[in-house]
Amino acid sequence: MRYISTRSLPGAAGLPFCDILLEGLAPDGGLYLPESYPDLAGRLGELREVWQREGYAGLGFTILREFIDDIDDEDLRGICTRAWNADVFGTPEVAPVTELADGLHLAHLSNGPTAAFKDMAMQLLGQLFEYELERRGRELNILGATSGDTGSAAEYAMRGRNRIRVFMLTPAGRMTPFQQAQMFSLDDPAITNIAVEGVFDDCQDLVKAVSNDLAFKQRHSIGAVNSINWARLVAQVVYYVAAWLQVTSSDDEQVSFCVPSGNFGNICAGHVARQMGLPIRTLLLATNENNVLDEFFRTGVYRVRSGAETHETSSPSMDISKASNFERFVFDLLGRDGERTAELFGATLTAQGSFDLSDGPDFARVREDFGFASGSSTHADRVATIRQVWQDHEVMIDPHTADGVHVAQDFRAREGGSEPMVVLETALPVKFAATIREALDREPEVPAAFAHLDDLPRHVVDLPKDVTALKELIAKRLDLPA
Repeated sequence: MRYISTRSLPGAAGLPFCDILLEGLAPDGGLYLPESYPDLAGRLGELREVWQREGYAGLGFTILREFIDDIDDEDLRGICTRAWNADVFGTPEVAPVTELADGLHLAHLSNGPTAAFKDMAMQLLGQLFEYELERRGRELNILGATSGDTGSAAEYAMRGRNRIRVFMLTPAGRMTPFQQAQMFSLDDPAITNIAVEGVFDDCQDLVKAVSNDLAFKQRHSIGAVNSINWARLVAQVVYYVAAWLQVTSSDDEQVSFCVPSGNFGNICAGHVARQMGLPIRTLLLATNENNVLDEFFRTGVYRVRSGAETHETSSPSMDISKASNFERFVFDLLGRDGERTAELFGATLTAQGSFDLSDGPDFARVREDFGFASGSSTHADRVATIRQVWQDHEVMIDPHTADGVHVAQDFRAREGGSEPMVVLETALPVKFAATIREALDREPEVPAAFAHLDDLPRHVVDLPKDVTALKELIAKRLDLPA
C-alpha cells in the first residue's frame, strides 16, 4: 500500500505508511490518501468472526493491516492491543452501540481518557508515533490546532512518551471552561499550550503555514496529529465497522450514519469505510450554525467564512468554517484529479473564497455515488434534543451529539428508511455543563478522573495570530534557531 497527495499529478510515486505517518501534510500542501481503497466487501463475514473472537483491537488490526504493510504483524497487533482495551476505554467493547428507539442508535465513542471521540484515534496515534520514532531513532515535535477536543486527546495520548513534544494551538476563550481546564492543567515540559487571538480556523491556518515552510518543518522535525494526518483518520474507520457489526446480523444489511462534523475528519472516515465496501446507505453530516459543509451538500457551493462570520455556539468543537479534510472527499469526487483539486483548494479559494460544483456532473455523484446528505441545527434545537433524549430514554448527551440526533430524526421523518441509523457520539456531557444545565436544570455527572481539574494551575502561552511569532516560540522551546 502506497500513499499519494490529493494534489498529486498522474503517475506520482507513492510513499509507504510510516513515512506519511511522521510527515502529516504533504509537501505540495495536499493531504495523503491511499492509491486505492482496499476492498472489504467480500470479507464482512470474516470481520464479524474477528469481532466476536478478538474484539475491537483484533478488528482494528485486521482493518489496519490493509493499509499498513511496513510494520510487521506482531508489532502492529501489539500497537492495536495497547491502544484499544478495557483499561483505556473502561469497557471491553471499547465503542459499544445502544438503541435509543425505533432503529435510532447511539455509538458510544467517548469512554476514553479525555471523554471525547478523539481518543479513539489518538490512542492509536500515540502508539504508532512512539514505535516508529524509536525504530528510526528520531524525535518529533507535534504541532496541532484544536477547537476543543483534539488538543486534550492528543496531549493525553502523547504525554510521557519518548521522543515526542507537543505544541497545541487553541482559539483564545472559545472553548468551554472544562475543555480549557482539561488541557491547560497538564504540567509537562514536553507539552506547550498556546492560546491564539482568533477562531479555530486561524489556528489551523497557522499550523498549515508552518507545515508549508518545508525548511522550518524539517529543521524542527514538525509533525501533525490533526486529522490532516492520515493515520488518525484511518483509525476512525474501525469504529464504523464495529458499529455496523453491532447493529446488523447479516453481511448485506445496510446501515446509515449521522455524524456531527466540523472539520470533516470524522465523517471522512465513514466515506473511506463506504468506499471499502461497508454497506452504508447514507452518510448524514450534521453541523451547527457554522453550516459551510451543509451548504455544500445542499447546493454544491463551498464558501469559506471569515473569522468574523464564524459563530460562537454551544457546540463549539464544530465552530469551524474551513474544513481541512474536505479536500480528501473532493479529490475522490473529482475522480482523483489532483491537478483540479489543487486548483480548487489553492488558487480558486485564495482568489474567491469559494468554489462552485453545482453545474457540473460531479455534484450529482455526492448523493448517488457517495451517499452523502446533510443537515444543521441551532442552539434551540440542541437544548430541545438534549431534553427530549433525557426525558424519553434517560440518556444524557452532549450538544454536538444533540446536533447529530436532531439532524438524524429530521432526516428520518422526511425521507424514511428502514435501515438502522447510528449517531456517532462525540463527547461526554461533562465537557459542556452550561448547556446541560440550561436543558435539564441539573449538573452532568463528573467522572472521578476530572473531579479536581478546576483546582489545578493553568499552563498556557498567549500568542497573536502571527506565524513568525509561532515559529519563534517553537524554536525557543526547542532551543534551536528559528
